[in-house]
Amino acid sequence: MTAQGRAARAAAVGLAVAAVVLLASFLVPVLTGWDVDARSDMLGAPPTHGYWQAKVGVGTAPALVLAAAGVWRAEAWALAWSWRRVLLTSYVAGLAWILALALVDGTSGLTRVMTNHHEYLVSAREITDVPAMLREYVDRIPRSHPENWPTHLAGHPPGAVLFFVGLVAVGLGGDLAAALVVCAVAASIPVAVLLALRALGVDRGARLAAPFLVLSPAAVYLGVSGDAVFAALAAWGLAALAASATARSTRAMVGRGVAAGLLLGWCVMSSYGLPLLGLLALAVLWLARSWRPLPVAALTALAVVLAFAALGFAWWEAYPVLVDRYWDGIAATRPASYWVWGNIGALLVSAGPLLGAGLAVTLRRHEGEPRVLGALALAAAGAVVLADLSGMSKAEVERIWLPFVPWLTLSLALLPDSWRRWGLALQVTSALLVQHLLYTSW
Repeated sequence: MTAQGRAARAAAVGLAVAAVVLLASFLVPVLTGWDVDARSDMLGAPPTHGYWQAKVGVGTAPALVLAAAGVWRAEAWALAWSWRRVLLTSYVAGLAWILALALVDGTSGLTRVMTNHHEYLVSAREITDVPAMLREYVDRIPRSHPENWPTHLAGHPPGAVLFFVGLVAVGLGGDLAAALVVCAVAASIPVAVLLALRALGVDRGARLAAPFLVLSPAAVYLGVSGDAVFAALAAWGLAALAASATARSTRAMVGRGVAAGLLLGWCVMSSYGLPLLGLLALAVLWLARSWRPLPVAALTALAVVLAFAALGFAWWEAYPVLVDRYWDGIAATRPASYWVWGNIGALLVSAGPLLGAGLAVTLRRHEGEPRVLGALALAAAGAVVLADLSGMSKAEVERIWLPFVPWLTLSLALLPDSWRRWGLALQVTSALLVQHLLYTSW
């Protein structure tokens, strides 16, 4: 059997396994009557945090056009165009894809998250004294506090809400304005990942990955989700780290390493799960064969964390308090026996079912550019596994996995030639079905 044949066989097995996990994660609760406490079980659609709601909208036609054009010509364009044109098109097409999917629900598809009091923007408008907010942040995490934080503020370090505080401060705190900013930030993720690959010496592999990064099913959740901002910060932080590790001068290495540390440090101060980005950071440095940026980036990231501590919020003090709140609430009623694999079903909703095929091919031995793509995908997979096994990510993970999805998606560029076009068709079809059949909460 040829190498392509063996890769195709591995991909088929991986896709079959993914299909079984995905279907089981939806069907087992329904067929068995198992209450997995997805907060919408009666009409809901576990493993996602949403419920069934078929609809079409103003975004339907543009989304179909983008999907068809992508399946028809995206790979050919990515391989033929100049690098700058690939980057620019990736951004514009990615933004159009995110907006088109969101607008299937009309403008409410953009604004409803912003008006949700459990999210960040409503609270951000009420924060007028940031130092005071930081000093009292930990005290307000427990539900017993009379002024306890809403769900998302309690569940995240203050870097998350401070992004929205900043939007309010510069006059972009309206529901639609803030939503459009989030979409614009999220659309930069493919560009950042492609630049990271370019810095690591990957050209053709990056071009093959571009259509999958741009037309990802994750776009359903990137639209206006706070986790989309974290994903963008992570992608640009890792891109800066790759640029630092491959810099020709010490000055460039230090400057880019500081930028990487600032971005990745802010990630840590935005989500308790994002220290796991360290696995991807180590993979980047290993692939670049340079550990010089490690102390620069690590010390800069630590400086961000310590700066928050000096202002009153210590990450290491807050996390145990959050764990107590989590286990006093929904964690206690969500069965780990379902969510430990139901979370993987949610990942396959967010990243697309083709991910199973990609990861299966990634497990094969690779050299050159495929080795870089595979190592980054496996590092992201390791981070997801650790987060899943922690027990702190039971449900709602279709958005929580967003910072890792682009790096997992790189595995799809390793698929056999005969798989990529119809594989992209499967991915965009998955995105269209999720957006048109489900009411998604983020």
